[in-house]
Amino acid sequence: MHIAILTFEGFNELDSLIAFNILSRVPGPDWHVSIASPSVRVRSKNGLVIEAHASLAEASGADAVIVGSGTQTRNHVADPQLMKQLRLDPSRQLVGAQCSGALMLATLGLLADMPASADLDTRPWVQEAGVTVLDQPFFARGNVATAGGCLASQYLAAWVIARLRGLEAARSPLHYVAPVGEKDQYVSRAMRNIGPFLEGGMAAA
Repeated sequence: MHIAILTFEGFNELDSLIAFNILSRVPGPDWHVSIASPSVRVRSKNGLVIEAHASLAEASGADAVIVGSGTQTRNHVADPQLMKQLRLDPSRQLVGAQCSGALMLATLGLLADMPASADLDTRPWVQEAGVTVLDQPFFARGNVATAGGCLASQYLAAWVIARLRGLEAARSPLHYVAPVGEKDQYVSRAMRNIGPFLEGGMAAA
């Protein structure tokens, strides 16, 4: 299984790296998590420079793709050369978006009539794209999911793991990263947020 986290110039460190850390805790030689970017190196909104593991073309063939957010998302969706590299297809892969990543999914036509979760700052952008934004941290329908708020990236990562490996496989990495003394509550809250969207892969808005 290859899980790619799309990470662009101006990316939010919490969105890409929390998901990367949690997803990377799933054991198994067939489980591979990568940061995928349009260039070899990308700089975050706060100046952190990281190197990509994969290209956007390689990410398009992944089993699951998470589209990270950042301060330059509106510039990215306005760049036809960049957007045409994104060949995401929910019929053959899981597709998730963090915060303003929902704007990318909307631009690609992947949200259709589906509502989305998004952070407060980027909510207007997503609404301008014709998407109803929910006041909740996570929403999924079928193979498409969105999360709103930096720390909601944990829910997106847990959803991917649960869909690909099952609920128990998702509980373990969440339990590990949770604060000491709060682990059970932390995992229970995550399960409450993603659980309604797992059975059958569908949920009503």
